Amino acid sequence: MAQKITTEGLVAPTAQKKPYPMTIHGHTRIDDYYWLNNRENQEVINYLNAENSYTERAMSPIAQKQEGLFEEMKARIKEKDESVPYKDGSYFYYTKFELGGEYPVYCRKYKTLDALEEVMLDGNAMAKGKSYFQIGGFEISDNEDIIAYSEDTISRRNYTLKFKNLKTGYVYPESIENTEGGSYAWAADNKTFFYVIRDQQTLLGNKVYRHVLGTDEKSDVLVFEEKNNQYYMGIGRMKSKKYIAIFSEQNGISTEYQLIKASQPNETPKTFLKRKNGLEYYLEHYENKFFVRTNFNNSPNYQLMEVAESLGGNPKNWKTKIAHRADVFFEGIEVFKNHLVIQERKEGLIHLKIIDQKTNKEHFLDFGEPTYDAYIGTNLEFDTQILRFGYNSMTTPNSTYDYNMIEKTKILKKQQEILGGFDKKNYKTERIYAISRDGIKVPISIVYHKDTKLDGTSPLLQYAYGSYGSSMDASFSSSRLSLLNRGFVYAICHIRGGQEMGRQWYEDGKMFKKVNTFNDFVDCSRTLINLKYAAKDKLFAMGGSAGGLLMGAIINQAPELYKGVVAAVPFVDVITTMLDESIPLTTGEFEEWGNPKNKASYDYMLSYSPYDNVQKQKYPNLLVTTGLHDSQVQYWEPAKWVAKLRDLKKDDNVLLMHTDMTSGHGGASGRFSALKNTALMYSFILDISDKLN
Repeated sequence: MAQKITTEGLVAPTAQKKPYPMTIHGHTRIDDYYWLNNRENQEVINYLNAENSYTERAMSPIAQKQEGLFEEMKARIKEKDESVPYKDGSYFYYTKFELGGEYPVYCRKYKTLDALEEVMLDGNAMAKGKSYFQIGGFEISDNEDIIAYSEDTISRRNYTLKFKNLKTGYVYPESIENTEGGSYAWAADNKTFFYVIRDQQTLLGNKVYRHVLGTDEKSDVLVFEEKNNQYYMGIGRMKSKKYIAIFSEQNGISTEYQLIKASQPNETPKTFLKRKNGLEYYLEHYENKFFVRTNFNNSPNYQLMEVAESLGGNPKNWKTKIAHRADVFFEGIEVFKNHLVIQERKEGLIHLKIIDQKTNKEHFLDFGEPTYDAYIGTNLEFDTQILRFGYNSMTTPNSTYDYNMIEKTKILKKQQEILGGFDKKNYKTERIYAISRDGIKVPISIVYHKDTKLDGTSPLLQYAYGSYGSSMDASFSSSRLSLLNRGFVYAICHIRGGQEMGRQWYEDGKMFKKVNTFNDFVDCSRTLINLKYAAKDKLFAMGGSAGGLLMGAIINQAPELYKGVVAAVPFVDVITTMLDESIPLTTGEFEEWGNPKNKASYDYMLSYSPYDNVQKQKYPNLLVTTGLHDSQVQYWEPAKWVAKLRDLKKDDNVLLMHTDMTSGHGGASGRFSALKNTALMYSFILDISDKLN
């Protein structure tokens, strides 16, 4: 008999019940596992370790197969590899991976790709002796001599900012902690640097400081403070290099820019247009004017305006460059000397439109597949007719192209090499629609091996996210081939709460319409079964973070549909988290979920919060993953959820939880270490579906 995951003979961990009453709006909830909200408590650590041990023992019969799956996925990755270089100033910049290396090495070459390689940052050397390591981005000074970079060694996304002279190798003594990784900007003088500090209670970036290279960071000057803790904030240098922009955003509600001339770093930031509820705008500087992508004047899918630099942010002075369109969602722009590139969505698919700035003639790139992912790449040069863009689909590996915007020709610079005999002709991709219970058409992107039968006998893994307006495009995954090659169908459901079908798609899946997200997913499941893409007894589901909330909601609503579910770092205790403003990121989420201090929001959240709605019923086989240092979804949410499920569920299905005791929201660092988590999840699914052999 084949060895399989089993809990037979094992005693599942039992979290002690310590009733904790929480009363608001005249309603009391009793949380038996509230005490798990203390990572400093040894009893909590003991419980998490017990769950890890239980999971390890339950999966021990397939440990060799799980390791084999990891090696199989790893073998598809070209270990010695590098990215396509991009030009910025006098240098070509690229990232490479060494043979056996877990971390990227950041390099550059002067003026020509035949020049000697300069290693700016060696992630492998920097990560030695650390259980977690992540480089948070880098910025190069205007004279191209100094690199500012950051690193995180805890996985709480608190990055330490450092500086290095690329000519001499000298690392400056200053080391600035708790910065927002990647949110930095040099001034034009090659010595003044702006960065964002994160509030350690909320973990939101909220203060911009000005630092002068070589000085004590304790003397750094506070330039701007975001005092509204419902706003996310960042900083960056505009492509024109003229302005440093401080950007504040209340997700889906309003935005605001503060501008500093890079040539005058000591000046006080000037507000472009004051924030106003319901008004969002995004700026790009071009010669003597600004392009403004905005929802101004009832334009939910955004329009493009332009205004003379001297006239600033008064909407009365704005002129329409691209009008609002009800059927097209305008995602972003890239500005060149002679061209504008527009990234937009129509019917859920990305389109790249090229506009000649002199003639206003326009044309689109053609991608030639029914469902795909395309995006504007790294384009730091201003005076060029070449557009760098990326493309992939569920059957086409990640590809980097250079497109001549005048000649309308494209050159494939690189396609991700998939080792092990991959041939895209062996796979098929489709795009279908499900009709949700309120009559809305929900797109589904599907991929499968050409030999897989679509006759209602095949297992299927269904994935979705559905929050924050984040669109889940039909992208390629080399790891996913391990499912497809074993006869799995894979489906991405573009449910409401994302932004695939325009801004209204997002609005219809948040706040008091959040349940649409869950209903869409369940109705997609039924469609996939009815159309025979999935066997009715072999349907699996997976989601992470807010997608983990989705997993919790769908197994409360329709547990009978799913054979197994993987919930990664799941946000499942919605009300308790959103009531506790001491928890990182809570206040910035009120416009996504609602504020339960308001009774209407409380009642609505209570109707779907997975933790509050665990019932005495049968549940699917379930694998839950989390990280002890997770800054986005605290580890105790999944821990409490699993404890409650263990107590109430009425079945003998497997319920496993794995806590990475060294990582956070993104899981393990390192390209191969992260694959181990994928191997854990896939082996769980494959074993339950009898496809792991």
